[in-house]
Amino acid sequence: MIVDKKPSLTLGFVEFVNEKPPFFWTEDMGSLVYAKRCKERKENIVAMLSLETMGYFSDKANSQKYPFPLNYIYPSTGNFIAFISNVKSSGFVKDVIKMFRSNAKFPSEGAALPAQVTGVGWSDQWSFWQQGYNGLMVTDTAPFRYPYYYTQEDTPDKIDYGRLSRVVYGLEEVIGQLVE
Repeated sequence: MIVDKKPSLTLGFVEFVNEKPPFFWTEDMGSLVYAKRCKERKENIVAMLSLETMGYFSDKANSQKYPFPLNYIYPSTGNFIAFISNVKSSGFVKDVIKMFRSNAKFPSEGAALPAQVTGVGWSDQWSFWQQGYNGLMVTDTAPFRYPYYYTQEDTPDKIDYGRLSRVVYGLEEVIGQLVE
């Protein structure tokens, strides 16, 4: 467990405001304001993990959708967690997914994609990319899987807490290895 370790690197947990429109991808997006300040202070950020929507999994065939052309490459069953980065962070996403898979026995997919692909830059890791930092998004790909996304039916009973706990365990191990 991380709490039992003395990390050699500083570990920060940050929550950002203003991620959604009208601030999304603007100078007022909270994560962009933060990442710019980090860059101005010459902070050596080696990794940014954006923990996006997580917790909805489905074993039904065709429960997972993608923007074209990803639908020809990735599984059509939404029972995995995804690690998504831009092309520049490709080595980072490969390392993280390897760490995750060595510790968590849970289905996972990783991809380093052009930031222009629909969904790739839809969270706070985008802001860190703008400042030259490695970053990735960990997500259940909500808008491409979760039928209740941004509806009144988006309630806690839709979360698969058993599977989510396995994802959290794997992420704890990843974070522990990143700060060693």
